[in-house]
Amino acid sequence: MRHQRKPAELLLVPMIDIFTVLVTFLLMTAVFSRTVILELKLPPANSVYQEPPPGLQLEVTVRPDLLQVGDRNSGPLATFPNKNGTYDYDGLSEYLQLVKSKFPDKTEATILLEPNTPYDTVVQVMDRVRVLQVNTGLSVTPYELFPDVSIGDAPVLGAPGPAAGAATPPAPAGRHR
Repeated sequence: MRHQRKPAELLLVPMIDIFTVLVTFLLMTAVFSRTVILELKLPPANSVYQEPPPGLQLEVTVRPDLLQVGDRNSGPLATFPNKNGTYDYDGLSEYLQLVKSKFPDKTEATILLEPNTPYDTVVQVMDRVRVLQVNTGLSVTPYELFPDVSIGDAPVLGAPGPAAGAATPPAPAGRHR
């Protein structure tokens, strides 16, 4: 005759004790660190930026072949030529971040556009002027740069200045015979 065995019982109390000790040990020896990667992009050695002047009136001019950051009173500060047929939005963002660090209370900027500037370009430049997007691990954190944006027409290249466009005096009348 066969002996019938009782089903084996699982003793949970010692198993819970072992897991409690194991979890406690792991929590005490774990090093809680948060890895943060900060990408720094230094400007190329050949790029020359002028220091923003005091009393800055920031203007970003959009031309077909470049983006130019300038001061309304003193002129161009930095120029970003197109790279591979597209605007250098990253260079623009980096320079505007530098300007914001010098003028933390400044919130106004003017974007000057040439005629027939594509709408997408206007939006891209406006976004870069208003907000700086910083990758922080798995998320993107926006930082305010110059949120008060005005839009206007870019000055025409090669247009005569006020002195050159002034009316010339009439030539002296000569005697006709």
